[in-house]
Amino acid sequence: MSKLKTYRWVIAAAFLCCLAGCEPERLIFKGPYHVRFTEEAASELESYSEEIELSVHLVGPQRSEKIQMSYSIAGDAREGIDYEVLSEQGIVEIPANESFGYITIRLINNANNILESQDIVFTLEGVSPVDLAIGQGDSEIGRTSTFTIFDDCILGGYYTGYGPSNTVPIEDIRITSADCNEYFLSNWDINLPIFNSSTERNLIFNDNFDNTLTIPEQEEQTLVDDQATIRGSGIVNPLTGEITLTIEFVDVEDIEPQTVTFKRQ
Repeated sequence: MSKLKTYRWVIAAAFLCCLAGCEPERLIFKGPYHVRFTEEAASELESYSEEIELSVHLVGPQRSEKIQMSYSIAGDAREGIDYEVLSEQGIVEIPANESFGYITIRLINNANNILESQDIVFTLEGVSPVDLAIGQGDSEIGRTSTFTIFDDCILGGYYTGYGPSNTVPIEDIRITSADCNEYFLSNWDINLPIFNSSTERNLIFNDNFDNTLTIPEQEEQTLVDDQATIRGSGIVNPLTGEITLTIEFVDVEDIEPQTVTFKRQ
């Protein structure tokens, strides 16, 4: 049979298979049933202030009774200094008729402008009921999970922004830096009345390392050309970490400098 005829037969067979609703064979997991960390690695900046849940899940049918696992903690991150465990220490449970359990931690922000990292290594040690395995397969995939804490700069983190007294605050404004000298602020327009509507407007400022800040002259891309140049200054409250910025509009004399304040979340 020629190659051309062979190809025609293959195409015809494929067409008939589509008409008949052919499906690939489904692979059904039959065990062994086990528990494991959902993610083997995760990370966050130390300035992240929300609770963090590390999930452990059951691979297999849900059980009518709770599943209890013991775990150990290792690594160079220091409990009580770099992080704290909010859930029960050393024990994580999957409730009856559910598939997930959680270890809850919170990071402690002790930023000092030294950018390094620390690891928390969680290892599942035991499980009840004992018919469940720990980790997937011979290599026990998911038995261990490593959470990396990346150091942040002193002013880095999430803030709530406050404008004039009659404006609504804005949450989840982020300040980031790669060198702890030049910082990027994600939004400084805290519902300022000089604008018709609130728009996210970012800027760059520099830390002078004496509780004062400098906003170098820069162009605000959301403003028209004859109003776009801004600059300014700021201060940092060394006790609370509160940041106050005063923004000047270089090109427009009749717009007063705008003052906005940012408080850590």
